[in-house]
Amino acid sequence: MTSGTLKSRESILNAFDTFRQDLDDHNDRRERLIKSSRDITNLSKKLIFLLHRTVTEDESQSDDHTLGLRAAARAKGKLAEIQALFANMRDELTGDRFWRYQRNVSPGLQEYIEALSFAHYLEHRSLISYDQVQTTLTDREGNFFFPLPLEDYLLGLADLTGELMRFAIAAIPRRGGRQKASDVCSFVRACKADFEGLTPYFKELRKKQSVTSQSLEKIEDATYAVVVRTSEFDIPPELLDDLVAQTVSRASDRSTFGDEPRRKRPRDSDYDVEDD
Repeated sequence: MTSGTLKSRESILNAFDTFRQDLDDHNDRRERLIKSSRDITNLSKKLIFLLHRTVTEDESQSDDHTLGLRAAARAKGKLAEIQALFANMRDELTGDRFWRYQRNVSPGLQEYIEALSFAHYLEHRSLISYDQVQTTLTDREGNFFFPLPLEDYLLGLADLTGELMRFAIAAIPRRGGRQKASDVCSFVRACKADFEGLTPYFKELRKKQSVTSQSLEKIEDATYAVVVRTSEFDIPPELLDDLVAQTVSRASDRSTFGDEPRRKRPRDSDYDVEDD
């Protein structure tokens, strides 16, 4: 065997060692990002449940502004914890790496945007903007942890409509809840209309629109039923609220009305998607 052949064989082995190291680094990095994304998803779900509990636990409090501020205050700790996880991802997603691993990060990012936008709505009664979300994903110097994909922002907002549906239906039996449910209904209807113009550009958003339509239909059915029934009584609004609360309470005893539906658990395939 000549020296030239030995050198050629050695160079090939070195090249494959480099390929092996690159693949090992890629797989290890992807696993770390998937784990972080799952942790973010779990924390975001807990935050959403915390927000729902906060706005429904005090039966005597009907002021939306007070409840919104209380919910936002309780959310800060969880949001900071989630944002710390995103900050830890930063070194793994430098440069073009983010776009290589975006599909592994997206599930957690969308769940975070859903929780963040719900907290924002409770406090401000408005939709959080793209720039406001991106600002939460920056360090103290204003440097982004990674760029926020527009698709993930929109899909996170689309998921918000489901939480608003649960919030509206839970509000109906509370004092002032009929008007609150009507306001949420108008808000979700406006969101659906705005999303509709973007569906040709985002395939997943088109799928989410069907779920948004179902959420809107549930809010409309609940609010319209209450409006029709309450129109039969000529009594002061305060007494009417008490009557609605009693009616909903009896209905919930006989059925699953108002029960918190089980949230869909992310599948492994939602995180661990092989690169094309």
